[in-house]
Amino acid sequence: MKKIPVGIIGATGMVGQRFVTLLKNHPFFDIVALAASPRSVNQKYQQAVKGRWVMSEPIPKSIKNIRVMGVEKDLEEIAKRVELVFSALDMEKEKIRSVEDGFANLGVVVVSNNSAHRWTKDVPMIMPEINPQHLKLIKHQQENHGWKRGFVVVKPNCSIQSYVPMLTPLLKYGIKKVVVTTLQAVSGAGKILKDWPQMQENLIPNIPGEEEKSEIEPSKIWGKLIDGQIKLTGPAISATCIRVPLEDGHMAAVAVSFKKKVSKKQIINEWKKFNPLKFLKLPSAPNPFITYFEEDDRPQTKLDRNLEDGMGIAAGRLREDGEGFKFIGLSHNTIRGAAGGAILTAELLMKKGYIDG
Repeated sequence: MKKIPVGIIGATGMVGQRFVTLLKNHPFFDIVALAASPRSVNQKYQQAVKGRWVMSEPIPKSIKNIRVMGVEKDLEEIAKRVELVFSALDMEKEKIRSVEDGFANLGVVVVSNNSAHRWTKDVPMIMPEINPQHLKLIKHQQENHGWKRGFVVVKPNCSIQSYVPMLTPLLKYGIKKVVVTTLQAVSGAGKILKDWPQMQENLIPNIPGEEEKSEIEPSKIWGKLIDGQIKLTGPAISATCIRVPLEDGHMAAVAVSFKKKVSKKQIINEWKKFNPLKFLKLPSAPNPFITYFEEDDRPQTKLDRNLEDGMGIAAGRLREDGEGFKFIGLSHNTIRGAAGGAILTAELLMKKGYIDG
């Protein structure tokens, strides 16, 4: 199969670097363009990230010597070379929307890791295992803009990956309320521990804007697509988000109450069988999607964040609590919650025929 030529915009930042490593030797996609801020333009990629490369593996040899282009300055030139761009931009939201719409207007598919378009009415916000039906919104988006080939799809906030997958198959039991506390690694802020002295031996009990995202984004993921619009649905969520001194991995402590009676055994069975992408055989799709640990001291961030190459979701410590249950969830925030989730979304788009290939 001929590979789809793709670009990464915002290629020098942490999520951009993660895209570079995850797309190495990908069976569907071939990186042909990298773009970043003006300070990196015209440099070879290895020069542009010198002293800033934070991935544990080296820069892929095939990428080292690609010259970095300007996100805005070279937008039209990039669009000529690619069919799809992965967006990891670190800019003001208005500029991000302008750039992403600019690519879509030129016939390029945009799969974005950014929050700028998450609440744009005709832009689907996708977790591939949970709401692939929302891809039907693409047709309405293209009609609204007069776009023939291009469109924008976004992925949700990284923190909700650690609990929304577990809640989804339990919605049929009538979830009344969810209370969640997330313990979020520093890479969620695009940082590493050695460059953030404030985080040494420290917890920060507030991540600006994170609690609102954690509470309302699931309602769009679970929403009903009616007449080209998504009607928000789902239970009330109360979130507290805490920054912790870990490099990678977002953990969630969740309490959930139900309208219907459900047992611990039923919940674990629901989690184990919940794997909607299994038969599509997408390269990045985890199998299983959710892994439940019986041990009282699991999941652990260091041991379990790389489950299924960082794309799997870990669950554990399920126990009764009044009208409901409590449990622990864990996901890798820069793989499942960022670049890997976007790549899986692009694989789904290709499998469903939204990308020519």
